Amino acid sequence: MDFTWLTNIIGPGNTSLASTLALYSFVIAAGVYLGKLKIAGVSLGVTFVLFVGILMGHFGYIVDGEVLHFIREFGLILFIFSIGLQVGPGFFSSFKKGGMRLNGLAVLGIALNVAIVLAIYFIDGNTNIAALVGVMSGAVTNTPGLAAAQQAAGNPDAINTMSMGYAAAYPLGVCGIIGAMFLIKAIFKVKTDEEIKDLERQNDNSQLKPDIISVEVTNPLINGKTLRQIHDIIQCDFVISRLIGDDGKVVIPVSSTQVHTGDKIYVVISTQDVERFETVVGPQVDMDWEAAQREVVSRRIVITKSEYNGVALGALRLHTAYKVNATRVNRSGVDLLASPGLRLQMGDRITVVGDLNDISRLGEKLGNSMKRLNEPNMITIFIGILFGIIVGSINVGFGMKLGLAGGPLVVAILLSRFGYKFKLVTYTSSSASLLMRELGICLFLASVGISSGAGFAETVFNITGMWWVIWGFIITFLPLAIVGCIARGVYKINFLTIMGLFSGGYTDPPALAYANGSTGSDAPAVAYSTVYPLTMFLRVVAAQGLILCLM
Repeated sequence: MDFTWLTNIIGPGNTSLASTLALYSFVIAAGVYLGKLKIAGVSLGVTFVLFVGILMGHFGYIVDGEVLHFIREFGLILFIFSIGLQVGPGFFSSFKKGGMRLNGLAVLGIALNVAIVLAIYFIDGNTNIAALVGVMSGAVTNTPGLAAAQQAAGNPDAINTMSMGYAAAYPLGVCGIIGAMFLIKAIFKVKTDEEIKDLERQNDNSQLKPDIISVEVTNPLINGKTLRQIHDIIQCDFVISRLIGDDGKVVIPVSSTQVHTGDKIYVVISTQDVERFETVVGPQVDMDWEAAQREVVSRRIVITKSEYNGVALGALRLHTAYKVNATRVNRSGVDLLASPGLRLQMGDRITVVGDLNDISRLGEKLGNSMKRLNEPNMITIFIGILFGIIVGSINVGFGMKLGLAGGPLVVAILLSRFGYKFKLVTYTSSSASLLMRELGICLFLASVGISSGAGFAETVFNITGMWWVIWGFIITFLPLAIVGCIARGVYKINFLTIMGLFSGGYTDPPALAYANGSTGSDAPAVAYSTVYPLTMFLRVVAAQGLILCLM
């Protein structure tokens, strides 16, 4: 029986469409599977696709150059754009007071990485900048930086050299991040249990999260005053969603509702303002609102109609039109006070209080359809990619361009933050966003690995490759040791937060998984998400800038 047709598909050296699809399918499937295997509790994740691609390239598997270039660049754009949409909402808020110090430390780490690369380049003199940028990207486990640098270089030889440097430095990059955590823990004699308890105390004392309290009106000076007048007296944001008078009837108050001594009110207010509110109005009381409210219920409504994307909450006229009050808005798991000026976004969940029939009418108006929320917004995605390519092609000075990596990243960040102003819905379900991101990075890494595999062994497994590994470990470990000592020794930052800072500063999910798993706390993830947006952006810019300036 003739099996030539089969060897033409799965055999090395073939460049037909069928063999290309089969090769990519195998490389990605095998890489994702092997990436899930853990060694000492750490897995390489999707990055293993790169190593499987290198292995197949080493054994003679090839892809037509034009096809490989298209798949690599398309995968890069999908990955970078999805990263931008993911980090965009938190990119600007990460500069607020709570995150300024952590972001400053993360930027210091990036500066030290670049300084070490420049020192090696000018002092050693034998390692070209393409190899060093690849080593740096692997050492800091940042694939988008590698992608941006390769796109900026454009030279096939330089692209392959970067890929080899990345592959040589990456394994010790992951280990170096975790090793730095152990170093800081040992130097400062950190006890994890005590750090967890300290964080719990800080969270309990948080002044920013909304509090839900029941208060009895006892101050005779505000007897008969309206809620608007009380708001002007107290001068802080609060929402009163329910009120019980002397007759025992539950009402939904509006700004013109008068309060009287003896009334009991249900208040949503920031923790920092509770004491001021009690001083003016009265003390907290225990109140079973579920038993008292009868016909008044509390429900969550999901914004799923695009016409309300970017609309101010106050513009909905909830009480006038629907006789309901909004108390909180949950966005991406975070509760926000339902102030009139808050701009709504697709996917927001509004907590409203009122009659069930009125709430149902409001739900129909706002959408409240999970099915609609799960539909991907393809128009926004491809408009963003289009403008990202255009922006990436603009010369920003000195011959520098953001390229196919930087352009889509910048546009995605701006769209996710300001897209509602242009009536563009940027909400993407978690599953759709993850699929786009993982598909993009798998296509990119598979392409890079296959194209680099032919000369990988000869280039890496020698004295040159040994120095790449050494340089990579220095680039990984030294900046983390310095930043960690400053964070703990100078600023007294909690060790769990430092673990998240290390992981986010190097955009490394395996290190974050180790930090979360070893502590049983989500504190490292909070710090990771605080520094990740700015770090991801600067990693891409730094890698691309080194290539454009020194190559």
